[in-house]
Amino acid sequence: MKLGVEAALVDGRLVRGDVEIADGRVAAYGLSSPNGRAVAAPGFVDLQVNGFAGVDLLDADADGYRRVGEALLETGVTAYLPTFITAPEDQLLAALREAPTGSDGPRILGVHLEGPFLSPRRLGIHPAAARRDPDVDLLERLLSAGPVRLVTLAPELPGADLLIDSLLRHEVAISCGHSDATAEEANKAFDSGVRTVTHLFNAMRPFRHRDPGIAGVALARDDVIVQIILDGVHLAVETASVVLRAAGGRLALVTDAMAGAGLTDGTYRLGGLEIEIQDGVARGSTGALAGSTLTMIEAVRNLHALGASLEEAVGAATEVPARVLRLPSAGRLGVGLPADVVVLSDDLEVERVLVEGQDRVAL
Repeated sequence: MKLGVEAALVDGRLVRGDVEIADGRVAAYGLSSPNGRAVAAPGFVDLQVNGFAGVDLLDADADGYRRVGEALLETGVTAYLPTFITAPEDQLLAALREAPTGSDGPRILGVHLEGPFLSPRRLGIHPAAARRDPDVDLLERLLSAGPVRLVTLAPELPGADLLIDSLLRHEVAISCGHSDATAEEANKAFDSGVRTVTHLFNAMRPFRHRDPGIAGVALARDDVIVQIILDGVHLAVETASVVLRAAGGRLALVTDAMAGAGLTDGTYRLGGLEIEIQDGVARGSTGALAGSTLTMIEAVRNLHALGASLEEAVGAATEVPARVLRLPSAGRLGVGLPADVVVLSDDLEVERVLVEGQDRVAL
């Protein structure tokens, strides 16, 4: 089967010609395509999805995951991490046990635990009562309950180094976030094997000229992937532009989508908390931002509008987040790789989505 596209994004390069799919994998690219106009890109990979389409994943059952998956496919996402914010241990354990390891929609790559080992000074919307100091035994119980693939933690907390060591042994990716870490503490964490930060600048020590904190260190180091929520709310345009210029090639787009994403303004839930969405912005009762209503295709368009090339904008939603999880076959389009593909129009609208070569969305 040929896709009928004009070009394909292959390992960061725009290659002219059509793409052929066979047996669920990419068989060839660069083929003659006299009538093609759209571009084939790898399916998007989202590291932070709290919910979508009215479903809060912390409380979701199989039907809820199905609904979220169907809605995410329409935005070009073919692989994602269900994300659970800080919650009581029993609730986290139950959610982890409910998390599916397979899906007939987007690939579920594992679970992102955003907490509970976070700084009490940088909690944002996370409930203070459920926050925990580093506890290796609690971490082991969480890891045993379900397919944890990524953990966000505050590296400056006493005992966080033990959590980092344990997670590395379990081959679980680690992200610094909701953190008040100094530059020294951040460098120590990155030197220990942490390779990314969760929603850069949000819920972390502010960048100051003599105290750059974790954000400054992440931007200064070439070995750290920075994740951003590019919805025009979490970061000012100027801040996002600085990130693009400082961290090109290691910038990962995330949506931090919550249950109201894909729907209208109204009242929704995030980790059991009541969240109000007004004018597309999700906030808790205190006014704190509570995830976003952003979709990944919107984030790609926003990054492209900032001046990123098409290749770089798509890479930030595909290959770069896959690198966080050390998944060399995800977020890429190449011969022999699974045919998880999003077909994009000239104006970056999703026209078609395939998972393992099977059409899942055709708009």
